[in-house]
Formats: sequence, C-alpha cells, structure tokens
Amino acid sequence: MRRIRAGITALILTALVTSCGSGTSSGDDDQGSTSDPTAIKGDITYSMWDASALPGIKAQIADFNKTYPNVKVTPEVTPYDQYWTKLQTQGSSNTLPDVFWMNDLYIKLYASNGLLSPISDLVSSHRVDLANYPAALNQRFTVDGKVYAVMTQVGSNAVWYNKKLFDEAGLPHPKAGWTWSEFENDAKTVSDKLKSRGIYGVASDLGNQTTYYNTIYQNGGTVISPDGKKSGYGDPETIAGLQVWADLIANGSSPTVQQLSDTPGNKMFEAGKAAMHWDGSWTVKEVSESSVAHDVDVAPLPCGKRCGSIVAGLGNVISKNTRKMDASKAFVTYLDSKAAALIMAKQGSLIPSFNGSQATWAAAAPNYGLQVFVDAATKNPFLFPISKNTGAWENLESKILPDAFAGGTAMADAGRTLADQMNAALEHE
Repeated sequence: MRRIRAGITALILTALVTSCGSGTSSGDDDQGSTSDPTAIKGDITYSMWDASALPGIKAQIADFNKTYPNVKVTPEVTPYDQYWTKLQTQGSSNTLPDVFWMNDLYIKLYASNGLLSPISDLVSSHRVDLANYPAALNQRFTVDGKVYAVMTQVGSNAVWYNKKLFDEAGLPHPKAGWTWSEFENDAKTVSDKLKSRGIYGVASDLGNQTTYYNTIYQNGGTVISPDGKKSGYGDPETIAGLQVWADLIANGSSPTVQQLSDTPGNKMFEAGKAAMHWDGSWTVKEVSESSVAHDVDVAPLPCGKRCGSIVAGLGNVISKNTRKMDASKAFVTYLDSKAAALIMAKQGSLIPSFNGSQATWAAAAPNYGLQVFVDAATKNPFLFPISKNTGAWENLESKILPDAFAGGTAMADAGRTLADQMNAALEHE
C-alpha cells in the first residue's frame, strides 16, 4: 500500500459505465469446479501497486503452487499514481487482470459497474472464512449484499521520529497518550533550536490518509456523512483539524507547501532534515533502508479530542471477465488464508488483517516499536471516508486545500468552498 493521493478522476466513472455489461465471464479455458487442485490449470495475471511487497508475493505464489502446480501466476507491479489510470483503461476495454489489488476507496465504483466477480460462493462454502478478519474491515468490500473481497492488508498511521534530533533539542521522546499541544511544542522547539542546520520539527506530505484526515477525525470532524451523501468540510471541527497543518507551516515548524512539493517530507526525514514525519505502516521497509534507520523509532499519533488513526486497506478481487475463473478463485482463496498472511507478515511490508498474524509483522523489524501501527489499526480506527466515486472529491481536495495550507486562503473559506463542490459531486453519484 502506498500513499493515498488524489485518485481516479471523475472521468473514470464514465469510462467504467461505458464498459459495464459489454462482456461476460466466459471461463472458456477453465477446468471446471473440482476437488482436485492439480486439475485446475491456467496462466493468470496478478496486479498490485507496491513493489516493496513483491518479495512476499513471490513467496506466496511459490507456496500456492505447492498445492496448485498447474496454475502459473504472473505478478505485475504498477506504481500507485499510475495504477488507477491503467486500471481505468483496462476496465474500459475489458482487459482487466485476472486478480488484482483493490482498496476500499474504489470497491463500490468497480463492483457497481459490473467489473468484478463476487466471491460470495467462496464465503458460503467456507473456503474463505470472514470470521478470520475484523468485521468492520470486511464490510468495506461488501457491495449490495455481495462479497467481492476480504481486506487482507491494512494500513494505519503513526509518527516516525528521529531520536538523535530529539536528544539534540533536549526533548523527551514522544510516547503513547501525547497530545497535539505536545506534538506542536516539540515541532517548534526542534525547528527553533536546529534551524541553523536546516532541520525542521516535522515534515509530512499533507496527504489526506497520513495527515489531515487524522486530525479532522481526532478533532471530532468528518469528511463525509455516514450515509455518504454530504460533505463535512464546512463543519468547524473539520476546519480546525485542517488548520493544524497550516499553523505548523506558518510558525516555521514545517517546511512550506512549495518546499514539500520540491522535496517530499519522507525524503527530508530520511535525510535527517526533520525530527518527525507522519506516515503509514507500509513505509517500514523504506525507513529501515534509509540513512537514518538506526536513529529513528515510531510513536502513536498524538491525540486531539480523540485518539485514533485513519485506517484503509486492500483486498484481492477477481475480474468479472477472467477466462480463468477456477484458477483465479483458487488463488484468491489461498491469498485469504493464514499461510498467505504469515508469509506477508514475515516479509514486513504490509500489515496482514488475518486475526493473530499482526504480531509476526511487528516482529519483522524488531528495532522499531511497530506494535503502535497494529494498535492503530485495531483499537481506535477511523475508517477511510469513501463514497461511490471517492476520486471525484479527492481531486477537489488536492485543488483547494494546498493554498489554504500555504496561508493564501483562509481555511474556513477553503473548507466551505470544498464542501459546496464536494456536495455537488456527491449529488451526481
């Protein structure tokens, strides 16, 4: 899982609607349902967006082939920023991969446009057991009563911090239960004391999943109403949650919006130029291979009115038009198993959702207190806000909010503008 930025544009809805119903699942080359795994044959493609997960995925495929030796699985990696554009094109031309990663942001869009094959039969036959996964997460991949996937991997947020820079600034290291005011004080203190070396207290990329959605919900605000029909951006609590990031920039605790555009916050942090960086559980491998790997650790997000983290996840879906349905279902069934979860957990890239497997993931990088990511995903989760076409209003966020973060527009005005435009987009759903 990579950073969530503005996703598919509103045009994807038109493209997917155009393709809906233009093909059927032929299953021409399948061997038919059988209890003999060796009788299931075929070549299938498996698409994803995170290259750091590829070693684990290859290990999963090798393990799968011990039981299904006649199914060849070819993994395909496309970076997140291009993944959805590519998927849009494939969906429009009925050339989607046989099995592919889907996140909870866009499951409704693809499922409702007839591009995915439900796995409800796998659930009813207990080949896939929903009891092995947190119920709240599973609901994200059920659309109109049909199960299309289980959330096999989950992403949560925490604060990476540089212990060395905290020590040089004379600050205690952050710990569970710290507050926004303590976080803000630490960021300002580091920036004031170490500014001669070009070091900031915090450098984060102002992405919705990793930064401002967290402060919005911690402050009691909302991005979208529970029924998915109304924007929360005009609410005072939401605006105050956004203002946190504008204030950090305004008082010099954070680089400017332009600086963060030129050099992303994660790169500043990994170069030792920031004491803190808010980011997701999927960055462990990246940080562990950086130049500051031995100087850093991770702490829970600071608490506003509430403690908690935005949580999003991914599942494995099957194309409605795959010609290898039996092979695809066999592979998805395996991916939803404990064996597959433990392989990915040991690889240390993505947190598996399978109950009881998270401790293995946390132990994969023992130098860091990774349990904070697991706790964030399981104890105080704020589920990522979604609607049928989330990408339409994610694009509005990316257009309207940066100027307000930079101080060019009052945050209250930006929030109300965003709410009006988001409500208009929601009406079209």
